[in-house]
Amino acid sequence: MTLLREAVGQALREARTSQERTLRDVARQARVSLGYLSEVERGQKEASSELLNSICESLGLSLASLMAGVSQELKVRESAKLSVVDAA
Repeated sequence: MTLLREAVGQALREARTSQERTLRDVARQARVSLGYLSEVERGQKEASSELLNSICESLGLSLASLMAGVSQELKVRESAKLSVVDAA
């Protein structure tokens, strides 16, 4: 089972790295600590909606687009798992 916080963290990390930005840069602009942002990206912390919105804004994303992408990714992962279970 994929946890929501892991999928959100992965999506944030992908957005940040695709922009070739550092954790430090995004954390500073989002006004969160570097360590906290790192933990969010690694799926170890579940950020509040306010902090997620701040991180998204620093990446030039809307919170809605982040969550839509995460939702789609979770659907893909769940479908793949169901296919494996059905095949067994």
